Amino acid sequence: MTVNPSTIRSIVFDEPGDEGVLHVGNTALPELGPNDVRIKIEAAGVNRADLEQRLGKYPPPPGHSPNLGLEAAGTVMEAGSDAASRFKAGERVMALCSGGAYAEQVVVDAGSVLPVPSNWSTYEAAGFMETTLTAFLNIFQIGGAVKGKSVLVHGGGSGIGTQAIALCKAKGITTFVTAGSDEKCDQCAQRGANNVVNYKTEDFAEVVNSRTKGKGVDMILDCIGAPYLEKDLDCLAVDGCIVYIGFMGGAVAEKMDLSRLFKKRASLIGSGLRSRSKTFKADLVASLAETFKAELKQGSIKPDIYKVLPWESAADAHRCMASSTHFGKILLSMKAT
Repeated sequence: MTVNPSTIRSIVFDEPGDEGVLHVGNTALPELGPNDVRIKIEAAGVNRADLEQRLGKYPPPPGHSPNLGLEAAGTVMEAGSDAASRFKAGERVMALCSGGAYAEQVVVDAGSVLPVPSNWSTYEAAGFMETTLTAFLNIFQIGGAVKGKSVLVHGGGSGIGTQAIALCKAKGITTFVTAGSDEKCDQCAQRGANNVVNYKTEDFAEVVNSRTKGKGVDMILDCIGAPYLEKDLDCLAVDGCIVYIGFMGGAVAEKMDLSRLFKKRASLIGSGLRSRSKTFKADLVASLAETFKAELKQGSIKPDIYKVLPWESAADAHRCMASSTHFGKILLSMKAT
């Protein structure tokens, strides 16, 4: 068999479509820049954004890899001249990727790479960066959550939701989370959520207002969008903010009384991570590593791993995520099969 040194194997799709469009193919070997790190991938995290990209609804930002995959873990193959003092060949690392993590190799700006803590598995590392940095950015940096504040997280059983629970628990932030089954609610509580709401059988706004004696929560992390807007405002505290990171339920609200924003001095914020600059991401990664230095070492903010599938089964991984039956992270193993 002839090996082409200018290509690598990746999970690709030729046209947007359902899970069946995914297959193993060859893509160009990513070039290494001066501040880049080339990583041999052992595992990659599956994220909701990957499904949206496969459907043609979430194209990569200009200049970023067109291939799937936003987080990975593996070993350093080589580092560019400006990154060589920070990363050495053979070092275990985990990376935030702008794309291309469903592959044998990925090239990532050194600022988006962290060493894997010694007591973490490769799979735990592979499911950490995208979800945790999303939760950290939106709850702590944008939402301004600090000890003593309260946060409502929708989708508590998701990768982002479970990491949001862990981060907030570590810093003394009271959490309310929604989930779609009693089993998931129990799992969220075991993860450390202070209050859990089965949104299929309970009105989350009523629960939040009851348990906060009408004050509401200081910040809401919302991946659902328009269908939750009114209820979010119902249970948002004065001077609170709602940060939108997705629109799984729809992006268009039919009508809204803007006076409600005025009365609560509320902020509605749209947020995304993938399109941010390398400098922004590097600063974010450094801030996370410093803020949660002890927790990284202790392993108290490791992600929950739901399932690990061989990378050739990427279609099954996407089906699993689309079903929303999982709790925690779905991963692809890039190890030879």
